[in-house]
Amino acid sequence: MRTTKAVLPHMRVQGRGRIINVSSLSGFVPSPFMALYVSTKHAVEGYSQSLDHEVRDYGVRVLLVEPGPINTPFAGHSVEADTPMPLYAAGRRNYDELLGKNLSNGDDPAVVAKVIVAAVTDRNPKLRRTAGTTARTINAVYRVAPARIFDRVIRRFNRMPS
Repeated sequence: MRTTKAVLPHMRVQGRGRIINVSSLSGFVPSPFMALYVSTKHAVEGYSQSLDHEVRDYGVRVLLVEPGPINTPFAGHSVEADTPMPLYAAGRRNYDELLGKNLSNGDDPAVVAKVIVAAVTDRNPKLRRTAGTTARTINAVYRVAPARIFDRVIRRFNRMPS
């Protein structure tokens, strides 16, 4: 946000510019046991969409890149809860295992870089672009599936009871 605040006045004066914010598949899809992370990505989505409307009349666009699982050490940087919660321990272990598997099978980080370059250079930019095979697939399902069905998909994918 500080970078946006710093560059936006210059972009408005020159009558053009692009601000690219990297969100995540988690910006529009729930992830059990990741509520804090997911809430920050939802915030990036809302901030970017709202700001895009505010600055578009000045020739500036605010665009989103939404990666899915990317083969990075992301899972190794998770923060442990301050207070252990035994009630959630089995579910959290299950989720951590799934996350590790999904990331190790995730797309190469270069996929995200290519999408960012496309967002910067496209003559007719789209507000949001997914990055990676999983992100594109889940985004397509999310956009057409009824909420109840999508909820079941999320629970099944995360090995949770219906």
